[in-house]
Amino acid sequence: MALLVIILSLLVGTAVSVILLPKTLHLLAELVGRRLRHASRTRRELLLDRVAAETKALEAEGKTKSAEDDDWEKIVPSPKGSPPHRAQAGVEWNGVVGFFHPFCNAGGGGERVLWAAIRATQQRWPQALCVVYTGDHDVDKTAILRRVKDRFNIHLHPPTVHFLYLTTRHWVLASTWPRFTLLGQSLGSVILAYDALCLLVPDIFIDTMGYAFSLALSSWFFPSVPTGAYVHYPTISTDMLDSLQAGGQGVNAGAGEGYRGMAKKKYWQLFAQLYSKVGSTIDVVMTNSTWTQSHIQSLWSANRDARTALVNKDINVVFPPVAVEDVTEAVEVSEVSEKRRGPALLYIAQFRPEKNHQLILEAFASFVHSHPNLTAYPGQTPTLVLIGSVRGSHDDAKRVYNLRLLAHELKVDEHVEFLCDAPWPLMLEWMGKASIGVNGMWNEHFGIGVVEYQAAGLISVVNDSGGPKLDIVVKVDGKPTGFHATTVQEYADGFRKALSLSSLETLAMRHRARKSAERFTDRGFAEKWLANMEKLVALQVARTNN
Repeated sequence: MALLVIILSLLVGTAVSVILLPKTLHLLAELVGRRLRHASRTRRELLLDRVAAETKALEAEGKTKSAEDDDWEKIVPSPKGSPPHRAQAGVEWNGVVGFFHPFCNAGGGGERVLWAAIRATQQRWPQALCVVYTGDHDVDKTAILRRVKDRFNIHLHPPTVHFLYLTTRHWVLASTWPRFTLLGQSLGSVILAYDALCLLVPDIFIDTMGYAFSLALSSWFFPSVPTGAYVHYPTISTDMLDSLQAGGQGVNAGAGEGYRGMAKKKYWQLFAQLYSKVGSTIDVVMTNSTWTQSHIQSLWSANRDARTALVNKDINVVFPPVAVEDVTEAVEVSEVSEKRRGPALLYIAQFRPEKNHQLILEAFASFVHSHPNLTAYPGQTPTLVLIGSVRGSHDDAKRVYNLRLLAHELKVDEHVEFLCDAPWPLMLEWMGKASIGVNGMWNEHFGIGVVEYQAAGLISVVNDSGGPKLDIVVKVDGKPTGFHATTVQEYADGFRKALSLSSLETLAMRHRARKSAERFTDRGFAEKWLANMEKLVALQVARTNN
């Protein structure tokens, strides 16, 4: 009898909640938001006290902002077309900007975006506090900032950047969700975001990793806190859905066949609808490439346009900062440097499945076995150099082992060199010795490595898709900067064309490639980042004053 009463109570409660769901949820979210804001107030005050103490300590040591920082401020002007509230949102703005980046110490291209964004934010609003939510418990602030300086040559002002450590990062790992990974990781990011907001409620909340659901949670709890997203890659895209069909490309090619495939496709379609709803809750959206922008627009624009309360409905491209200046300074492109180059093909990419090293090995074998007559390098045998990081997992090491076996089976192992976890100086050395830069990934969202190829004057042979096709390896002055390919034969033909150019044509293409890379500098990123940060600061000021 007692069990029956409980069941009936649950049914009645469920029916009532369905009827009153929107109002009930909004009320609950408001109550939770107030509780979180109140609970984190003490930590906020402690952080601000720490900023003041560290600033005073630096001044006492005479370590005020360096000349390099002063120069940076001169070359990064305030964005044109400043929004209303400029008077309130100027250099005196002293709010807290929360950067949601649980893997901030990873040292990849996404992390370079994070640190360049913080540097630009610090220099535009020197009184603001930048807080990074991270799960990297094994390193402290000093170690992280040292790595930022050594790895990216980015100098941050220590007093106004601090780290809050999350305890729930495992919820966003793919290994935690062996089934329904897309949905699981997205739900995991909500858990992780709740962890972050329990630690501190910022004045502006920005995700720089691609966890859109985390921003939706923040908007739900704190409508007055503006949210921003820098999207490196859509969690799901129309290309992913298309790849399930027979003849599709990517790691899920052909996975839509049969009953299980049909179920997977339906699951992805439903997730895409949910993802598009989430995208409409974000105040300012930036994407890293034209390819990413087009996919995010196709998924998010309809819902964003329908949301009347959304002020900034546009989705704009902010190219990631690339170490163009560092590469151009280290690698010479001239008639003299041509004598130091050889018929080497360089592929810099992590040893992951989507990078498609197998395709490049097969294309290289086809090229070598065709006994090409290389105009620029007579009598020399081409070599393929694969440089990439091997993560701590056994899978990466096994993948490298299998690639070595494949090179042996293709009878090109004597002409293929594997360099795992190569340091930056060694990578620069190879950029100065090689002639071709290769990219084999289908739908690479941007392609920082390809920009580095161009900055080094390498002739690129890249996949005919994504950022390398649309944004990077494009014509300059009406002439090509590289070649595009999709199949094994097309790549082999691209290698042959690149190594068969005359010395004059080769050097001219190298200079065009370097000119193309100038579009992706730190300065260009900073200017566009600040233009979007201005929108967020203006929103925060307006919502606080209302």
